[in-house]
Amino acid sequence: MSLSREQIAQRVAQEFNDGDYVNLGIGIPTLAANYVPADIEVMLQSENGLLGMGPYPTKANVDADMINAGKETVTAATGAAIFSSAESFAMIRGGHVDVTVLGAFEVDQNGNIASYMIPGKLVKGMGGAMDLVAGADNIIVTMMHANKHGESKILTECTLPLTGVSCITKVITDLAYMEIENGEFVLKERAPGVSVEEIRSKTAGQLRVDGDIPEMTFV
Repeated sequence: MSLSREQIAQRVAQEFNDGDYVNLGIGIPTLAANYVPADIEVMLQSENGLLGMGPYPTKANVDADMINAGKETVTAATGAAIFSSAESFAMIRGGHVDVTVLGAFEVDQNGNIASYMIPGKLVKGMGGAMDLVAGADNIIVTMMHANKHGESKILTECTLPLTGVSCITKVITDLAYMEIENGEFVLKERAPGVSVEEIRSKTAGQLRVDGDIPEMTFV
């Protein structure tokens, strides 16, 4: 069975380390704010000018003025700071964000990402993604493994305009967790109930499988 959006976000949060400064992109990445492990502390950064973003608010504590970069209402954690977007991008471009989590239309085996444009379609656009992929060493992509027609989005070479070149280190999809090493996807974990054969069939890029691949675990 493939993972839900929430399960993908939960698996992403397992990649966070205590003390990390983390930027969460629009969509599935933002959901990871709800799944930060209880035994670690991370500071979530939003490029519109918030450091110390908390989980999504309940109906009782919604503040319409407290939003993330995707214009969704969020909460502020204890010790949070609010500042201008210029200062926020100075943090990003200065390499002060440890982990960036982004959505994508396509990724390829060389670590390239296409996430902002599909010719002929209206999409949200670049946002801060180009700065984010240039400013962090640990960039994780969350996405569906294949499109609605069953065509792979995990490619040998991206076909859409690129957001960043040779920058992606990890990919978590509804089927698998993979790392990119030496021009290939290395399968590390598979979604519960999903076979290696299914992952192979839906991966257009070079996929390396070393030994038995464990299923993902969720607390």
